[in-house]
Amino acid sequence: MLHLFKDQPRAFSMIFMLELWERFGFYTVQGILTLYFIRYLGFNETDAYYTFGAFSALVYGLIVIGGYLGDRILGTKRSILLGLIVLCLGYCALALTNKDHVFLALGLICVGNGIFKANPSNLLSKCYKENDPRIDGAFTLYYMAINLGSMVALIAGPAISSKYGYSYAYSLSAIGLLVGIANYWLRYQYIAPFNTEADLRTVSLLSWFIIGVGIISLTGLAAFLLQHVVIAKNLLLCIGACVLAYYCYLMRMENRATSLRMLIALLLMFEAITFFTLYQQMPTSITLFALNNVTPNFLGIAIDPQSFQALNPIWIVLLSPILATTYSQLNKKGWSFPMPYKFALGITMCGLSFLILYPARYFYTGAGMLSSWWLIVSYMFQSLSELLVSALGLAMVAELVPSRHAGFVMGMWFLTSAVAGFLGATVASYTALPELVKPGVDSLIIYTDVFGSIGVVALFISLLMWLLAPVLSRYIKLST
Repeated sequence: MLHLFKDQPRAFSMIFMLELWERFGFYTVQGILTLYFIRYLGFNETDAYYTFGAFSALVYGLIVIGGYLGDRILGTKRSILLGLIVLCLGYCALALTNKDHVFLALGLICVGNGIFKANPSNLLSKCYKENDPRIDGAFTLYYMAINLGSMVALIAGPAISSKYGYSYAYSLSAIGLLVGIANYWLRYQYIAPFNTEADLRTVSLLSWFIIGVGIISLTGLAAFLLQHVVIAKNLLLCIGACVLAYYCYLMRMENRATSLRMLIALLLMFEAITFFTLYQQMPTSITLFALNNVTPNFLGIAIDPQSFQALNPIWIVLLSPILATTYSQLNKKGWSFPMPYKFALGITMCGLSFLILYPARYFYTGAGMLSSWWLIVSYMFQSLSELLVSALGLAMVAELVPSRHAGFVMGMWFLTSAVAGFLGATVASYTALPELVKPGVDSLIIYTDVFGSIGVVALFISLLMWLLAPVLSRYIKLST
């Protein structure tokens, strides 16, 4: 695996570590958030799912703003540093706050993530020349960095919160961000040569003041929306419509070949919404399923049920080098595996990850508990799907969209996750246990019924994507 890293430019390792520490902080919070709403704030399951969906929608929806800052105002590198600082403040606030101000802290986290998230991948794309064959492998390994950070976080966060309390877990997130900031300063020279036009411009004090006021205002707005989910959902639809309209405007300003590539990217984004809706089940319905109906051990080691989420990054870390090597070998042999086919295969794997849980209802113990192997195998398919759809979605933006729009469109890519936040909450709500149903055989039937239905629908959608893939692939070739 080391040779895959050696093939990359020096800037890659710096961005790799930057993303690793940021994701460590974020997933420490996300991994325990659903049960935090239930156990600490006293929400029922449905309210917890929708509040988590609103949090996810804001986390990803605000990335469009971060992409715009990186493209037009601050540049990618200043946006990265500002995002890290705001996130660190958000985690500190969450560790210290009381129940009355929880949503202000969560709002600050949403804003910080929005500023940060689009810019490292945008910066990474600048490190490669157009049509560089290393880019698929680079983004796959970059995605492995995300999952190395989340793997440790999803093991440590639940364990620390259960043993010592939520404040200690959230403090751990802040420490992870401080390490990320230190990595930025100490290894800045590796990314210094790569600049956008905005990176080279001086930012006035007035601009910094306006940005500061914007951060405070957006934090207050996010806190309000987290407490008023219906309003948040309607606002997201309006923002999504505006972003889509602006994207169409950008397409009209380009020549025919570029417009066609951007149209294909847009179609793949719509396909990705399906994946992210199902991906949203891991920290919500599947976590509650693990809590209520899965024996809490991993390979014989007792764990917190929330830590089953760590199976996702574990599989990502194991599968990433295999996929990166596969892409490298295919490139050497002159074989191609076009992006539309990767997306179709990804949704197929995602459907299988849910469908495989349906027959588990026939293999439970007397208490309605299942072996953890059901989740281990399910997460394997889900993680392979993630590598094919989510990881390569970033590469898709770098390949199909002009570099001058990359920050905005990467933000738009993450907006698909925001839309899926509410769609995923709706799907998860079907697994919410009625008041009279206690964990056991009855809850197992409810969960597996929903998961089986999800699997069938996902496989049907993947069939449509397989049928559409040859057409999209042909248009990609015609537009190059």
